[in-house]
Amino acid sequence: MQQKITPNLWFDGVKEAVDFYVSAFPGGKIVSTVYYPKTAEEGLQDFQRDFAGKELTIDFELAGQRFTAINGGPDFKFNPSISFMVNFDPSRGEGAGDLDELWNKLTEGGEILTPLGEQPFSKHYGWCKDKYGLSWQLILTDPDGEPRPFIIPFLTFTQENTNRAEEAANFYVSLFKDAKLGEPFRYSEDTGPAKAGSLMFIDFTLAGQWFAAMDSSEDQDFTFNEAVSFVVACKDQEEIDYFWEKLSAVPESEQCGWCKDKYGLSWQIIPENLDELMQKPGAFPKLMQMHKIVIADF
Repeated sequence: MQQKITPNLWFDGVKEAVDFYVSAFPGGKIVSTVYYPKTAEEGLQDFQRDFAGKELTIDFELAGQRFTAINGGPDFKFNPSISFMVNFDPSRGEGAGDLDELWNKLTEGGEILTPLGEQPFSKHYGWCKDKYGLSWQLILTDPDGEPRPFIIPFLTFTQENTNRAEEAANFYVSLFKDAKLGEPFRYSEDTGPAKAGSLMFIDFTLAGQWFAAMDSSEDQDFTFNEAVSFVVACKDQEEIDYFWEKLSAVPESEQCGWCKDKYGLSWQIIPENLDELMQKPGAFPKLMQMHKIVIADF
């Protein structure tokens, strides 16, 4: 079954980072690679000359979670507003030692945001940035709880979006089929910018895939940007139109199927067969002229 929503990670040079992740994580593998055109005749745009013939995107998997890495240049940098929670579940034979092993790989050349240690919600937890700036939360989960996937995208609502995590989770769940909210955990009192009753943690499914979210309890100098976006694979134009209408809220961010929602989160609304469409003559320059993708225009 094709993964409906795929995290897209923006890098300035992509191959080294992907090789690192697939070597560091269990079940790491490269699935496919797409390259930039080599010449203008093949569709290379003037602003892409430095990328001619290089990797454009690499699809890869980590423990069954599909990612796409895009070689987009230096324009966007990762920050902790979007991290990835890695669940080590003792009921699956995953222990603190396995967590520590991955932690050591991810923190080498990176930055520790929350040191490994015991927290009220876990006996063993830490938050870090790897050497490419991508954020990870490693957690030893309660084996008696409901099982969760090994890797879950985690949204932290900051700045003007603080105290909107619950609103956003409800909004996203309303858009997708096979979607539901998990149990919310709330701040019992005002904690930094997070108001009493706002979300300390919630998880939810969209198209059967788990996500998590929280309101930040500290003032932050970061918020969502294009460095991490979420690709929604659509079966036809009707589905593209539906998600585009629901999600696109920032007209100046619309390009090549990319859009931003009302919380500033970036999405890519694309047809499932985009790779096939891109093989048609003149497909690349046509795509570059689009805001919402229109399949018939290929």
